[in-house]
Amino acid sequence: QASPELTSPDSAYGGSGGTPSLSSADSVDSVHTLTDNVPPSPTNPRSTSQFQGSLPPYQTQQSQPQQHQPIFQQQQPTSNEPETATLDTIEDHFSSYADSAYDDTASINESITDSLESTYSHYRWENGRRYHIYRDGAYWGPNDETHNDQQDIAHHAWRLALDQQLYVAPIQNPARILDVGTGTGIWAIEMAETFPDAEVVGTDLSPIQPTWVPPNCIFEVDDVTLEWTFRKDSFDFIHSREMFGSIADWEEYFRQCYLHLKPGGYVEALERGVKPVSDDGTVGPDHFWTTWGDAVLSVGETWGKGFNAWEILKEKMEAAGFEDVVQVPMKWPIGPWMEDKHMKELGMWNALRLDTGLEGYVLRLFTVAGGVSRVEKKIVLDIWFLIGTQWSYTEVQAFLGKFKACMRDPRNHGYLPG
Repeated sequence: QASPELTSPDSAYGGSGGTPSLSSADSVDSVHTLTDNVPPSPTNPRSTSQFQGSLPPYQTQQSQPQQHQPIFQQQQPTSNEPETATLDTIEDHFSSYADSAYDDTASINESITDSLESTYSHYRWENGRRYHIYRDGAYWGPNDETHNDQQDIAHHAWRLALDQQLYVAPIQNPARILDVGTGTGIWAIEMAETFPDAEVVGTDLSPIQPTWVPPNCIFEVDDVTLEWTFRKDSFDFIHSREMFGSIADWEEYFRQCYLHLKPGGYVEALERGVKPVSDDGTVGPDHFWTTWGDAVLSVGETWGKGFNAWEILKEKMEAAGFEDVVQVPMKWPIGPWMEDKHMKELGMWNALRLDTGLEGYVLRLFTVAGGVSRVEKKIVLDIWFLIGTQWSYTEVQAFLGKFKACMRDPRNHGYLPG
């Protein structure tokens, strides 16, 4: 059972059991004690370039990295123009050295590092919003300052929802923590401050994290949907938050978590829905928020990465071999309509993050992925969306305006489930 003081966490967590082996997960007893007083493990050897603490030295390996290996990058873009660099840049760079007569290994390694820095600091611009270039198109959200500010607002809302806690799972003195999809890195940084003797690793497709971080906090550019190259049995706690629309196969994701957790470790996934509902009928089948939710869920199916993760977390954790999985539901009110003071405040923050972040949620999905199945666009523009139709920027803005108008109507007692 969840701790009684955690009255509204929207999450699921599970223990990895005594022996983290998928073939024997059902036959072992659950272990809930984490290793105490274990020194932080060595820096992850898979990283070709890492940054720790306030000094930014780059540590390069002699061998050529795989394209999917994590690379920390802190260089900022120098132009607002769309960038077209791809991972082919790296291959061409290495090929040029194969044909050269250079004998200075240090000089070659320095140039390789510069090439990697340049490639991973490039971004793609669409409709005035900035997106990641590594694994281009794998994620729907922007990584510009507007979206990053929204992520930090979301972090505050999650802290509020979790009674100011950073996690729900009953971890104790973890030695190594992984934050999947770390975003701005704010959760990883606060965990590093909370557990100064632990090593905290945050991974993301975008190198947008700050450089001045605790010395035990590391950020790496990586794609969690690729085969993991961390050492097996190396983490005490694996955390993710709001990865909806980012993972096509949740069972495979949790299988990777299972393989890389130490015996007795925990995985935690915090998710919420995208389709507003109500308990009093104010958000019914004909309400615009229902239309909105159906549109997002439909385009997620076309995208190949669904937005209903909150409904399947427990099932997928158990299928991957986790034991004693705990699921704690909650409600995210849209606006301050609830009577309870705590939920009223949560609703205010949730409304703020929706007001500032809605465009980032759907702009790429609707204008690039398309695929909305016969959503009645005449609610907004007096015409129909057809199956597979991609939306224009103006149409998306009209759709967003309708959602925000509903937010300002106090008669709508909608909330996002989780």
